[in-house]
Amino acid sequence: MKTKNADFIWFDGEFKSWESVNVPITTHALHYGTSVFEGIRGYSNGNNLFIFKLREHIKRLIQSAEMYSINSKYSIDDICSYVIQLLRKNNIKESCYIRPLLFVGLHGIDLNVNLNSPTHLAIIAFPFSRYFPESGIRTCISSWRRINGNSTPPMAKAGGNYLNSILATQECKRNGYDESILLDYNGNVSEAPGENIFVIRNSKIYTPSISDSILEGITRDTAITIAKNLGYEVYERTITRSELYMADEIFVTGTAAEITSIIGVDNHVIGGGLVGGITKQISDFYQKIVISEVSQFREWLTSVW
Repeated sequence: MKTKNADFIWFDGEFKSWESVNVPITTHALHYGTSVFEGIRGYSNGNNLFIFKLREHIKRLIQSAEMYSINSKYSIDDICSYVIQLLRKNNIKESCYIRPLLFVGLHGIDLNVNLNSPTHLAIIAFPFSRYFPESGIRTCISSWRRINGNSTPPMAKAGGNYLNSILATQECKRNGYDESILLDYNGNVSEAPGENIFVIRNSKIYTPSISDSILEGITRDTAITIAKNLGYEVYERTITRSELYMADEIFVTGTAAEITSIIGVDNHVIGGGLVGGITKQISDFYQKIVISEVSQFREWLTSVW
């Protein structure tokens, strides 16, 4: 893997060169997906680099690990500190992406992962800008259903969960779309492969609830707070497939996606194929927050320099 302009990785308490970090082929996570991770962004305003909701992300990392009895040798405070140290070590001052990865190592081939199983923590960071185009994306409803809490906990950000997302993404790309939308086992809207979904109708905003097999997104929570701050009503409830086709606007949220407009679902054009006014309002406000231009929400930011 290329270094992407970052020379060092934090791995088990040390800074190591990107090329030198390797794991044995018998690593349990390679065989069974026993890993949890986070995606975190750092934003530059030209004067400083700000990590967005660092503590919230690391807290969710530990919660995901606890769901699977994957033990972390490091506390939330420790990991937050290591992230900042890594950015400084790599001298990253531009907007970037940060990926902490906690995984099971040489446990053996059995499935009885427990708090005594050996674990490792890696943190990588590299410069990163937009993931989706500002003009919006075209989506399709996937034939694959979102993982269900009766079999695999959707609220844990576990590596193995994303095989479900990979299948949905492969399908949409084969069919010429930018992204897919997964329904839950009941046929209602759940989420995109790596993003939460919001639907706007008659200036009211709706998003699937936790019971609809979604990941409890940190950017999702941010968008809800922003929308309410702007005076909009936000409802967390079950959303049917047909509501997507009838929406005035739709947008997705996620660390990589930020706040991105959906301008088409299957063959249905949404909002005339343009980014909607409410979506743009929320997105613009978000972009101001992450570069420390909104004093009201500066507690969400951790400065690096």
